[in-house]
Amino acid sequence: MKLAIYNEYTRNQLHAAGKKAYAEGLHKEIASIFDGSKDVEVKFLSTLKDLLEHTANDITAETLADVDVLIWWGHCDHDKVPDEVVDAVIKRVHEGMGIIFLHSAHFSKVIKKLLGTPCSLTWRECGEAERIWTADVDHPISQGVEQGFRLPHEEMYGEHFNIPKPDDVVFIGWYQGGDVFRSGVTFTRGEGRVFYFQPGHETFPTYKNANIRKIINNAVLWCGKQEDKIAKVNKKYKDAPNVRPCEQVHKLFHHVGKVHHGKEVDE
Repeated sequence: MKLAIYNEYTRNQLHAAGKKAYAEGLHKEIASIFDGSKDVEVKFLSTLKDLLEHTANDITAETLADVDVLIWWGHCDHDKVPDEVVDAVIKRVHEGMGIIFLHSAHFSKVIKKLLGTPCSLTWRECGEAERIWTADVDHPISQGVEQGFRLPHEEMYGEHFNIPKPDDVVFIGWYQGGDVFRSGVTFTRGEGRVFYFQPGHETFPTYKNANIRKIINNAVLWCGKQEDKIAKVNKKYKDAPNVRPCEQVHKLFHHVGKVHHGKEVDE
């Protein structure tokens, strides 16, 4: 399977905080997920500069012709992406190419045209922690991902996320500030599969997290229609386990009972 990765690679990624998180750019960090992969070959990495200067790594109908999956990351310069690039990408998605939109790519021209909605949301950047919860344990993208894994710092994206009803809500994000978000959702457009995944602010080392890398690897295989290469390892609860809180909470009651066979009993 052939993969292409687009990262605008401007402004915020080039200042000190961005360089500290990803010295060579987050596109190269994402590409490293597939180092040594027998299933995925990274065909080319593209930046906004490549699009504007029409380098060999430009995104065109020709360079996308044999690409199976495209990963798209953008933030500050969505409006500078040429319309002919947008049209070429959308045409290939309709023909069967998979596409993965990461983080602030929710405002890219491509996803808004594909989904037909503004893709607006709420946001806050204060470095709070985020937990990613698997909502669909059967989905190939969620296989082998730790339930409720914690990112120590992430930009908050909150509801309402103005998108069409997804085919699947695979992940839900929860933030220390109390907000929640449909952080991993899928769509189908024409013959192509679409996955949007929220984590990935450019000044936090999110793409170095093992669970995030697992999700992106799975997403590429799923978007490329090779989910048969993803082992189904997730387990389902057979009963209703009582679980401990994963974040610190204040004890609200001196007496906490539990229901057993329809009756409340002491712990």
